[in-house]
Amino acid sequence: MYNRVSLKNNLRIVTYPMENLRSVSVGIWINIGGRFEDSHNKGISHFLEHLVFKGSKKYSCEEIKQGIEGTGGALNGFTSEEFTCYLAKVLDKHIIRTVDILSDMVINPLIPADEVEKERGVIIEEIKMYKDLPQHYVHELLDSLLWPNHSLGMNLAGTVETVSRISRQDLFNFQAKGYSAANIVIVICGAFDEKKVIEKIRDIFTRILAGRQTEYVGFKQRQTASRINVLNKPTEQTHLALGYPALKCTHPQKYVLSLLHTILGANMSSRLFKEIREKRGLAYEIGTAIKRFADTGAFVVHAGIDNRNVIKTIDLILSELEKIKKKLPSKDEFRRAKDFYCGQMIMALEDSLNQMLMLGEDVITQDRIFSAEDILKQIQAIKIEEISELARDIFERSKINIALIGPDDSIQKKIKQLLA
Repeated sequence: MYNRVSLKNNLRIVTYPMENLRSVSVGIWINIGGRFEDSHNKGISHFLEHLVFKGSKKYSCEEIKQGIEGTGGALNGFTSEEFTCYLAKVLDKHIIRTVDILSDMVINPLIPADEVEKERGVIIEEIKMYKDLPQHYVHELLDSLLWPNHSLGMNLAGTVETVSRISRQDLFNFQAKGYSAANIVIVICGAFDEKKVIEKIRDIFTRILAGRQTEYVGFKQRQTASRINVLNKPTEQTHLALGYPALKCTHPQKYVLSLLHTILGANMSSRLFKEIREKRGLAYEIGTAIKRFADTGAFVVHAGIDNRNVIKTIDLILSELEKIKKKLPSKDEFRRAKDFYCGQMIMALEDSLNQMLMLGEDVITQDRIFSAEDILKQIQAIKIEEISELARDIFERSKINIALIGPDDSIQKKIKQLLA
């Protein structure tokens, strides 16, 4: 049974006891991320996330790590476009101390000057590293096509230039403004004493200022023609990321999109995997992905392709997208897609960490809880006709975006001819 509590300063707490477990997962979610930045401070959310682990008023960097990992637990954090999360998974008997450590990291980070400079160098090397990984960097190129001149189209970690100019005071100011009670959701799932944990959180967080929920610049889709971005590089294979504008996270057809993703590219039974890899041997890696944000989204096809067969592979991908627009999936394929989605979710939610991640993202992005039962009912209510209807809405040639990294310097011209 989910329980939700709001403190007087608007901080939200969500708890979900899970019987027969020995583990408990806790996440402190902050309603701030990459899309809350601009071209001047891009990467500051990610930079701050790194530095929060470097020590707080009560705990040194080593005490933070040893206080959780030294008891057999796992400690982590991540930054996304719309939120930042600090999390831990521990044995039930260590939950109170774990909450205290994570909370002090978030509320009272020291952001030591020497660590700012060390971590600046680490992040700059991270940015360079991913640019050297074409299978990763091609997605950055695609983002810049999908969301041009917008923070969503910029690298989450920033650039060498933006990270180089972020000061220690900038980080303090960003933390003070963004890490306020109104922007925080704390989620605990697993084996724990609910009353004691809520009392602990209340005791720690009641004193912090409510603040205001942070705001970002929205994105309005204006694409009327295809966009192509090619980076010529002497790679052993060509890396493709192909995307269409899709649905925001609150869209009523978001689960229809999940089934469309399952049918086309989510697993080894998917159409693209069978057609591109198994039947023709044109790629080792081929699949699809969904990106969902508060006001926009994307449907992405990604692949690593034999350099000699790029146009042939793109043509086959587009052909598969056209097929699902024109012809309904078979009843068996539709049933298998539903079973796969539901089965994967049910198995994932047996783990306290996955349960915490699902609840946290729902509340921090939409301020509501979707139970597994609610989602299963919505999946089962989807009609087969909705799959092709949504495919027709999304897969329009005028709204295609194609990013490529590979050695063929004439590929852009060939793609334009293919799309003509």
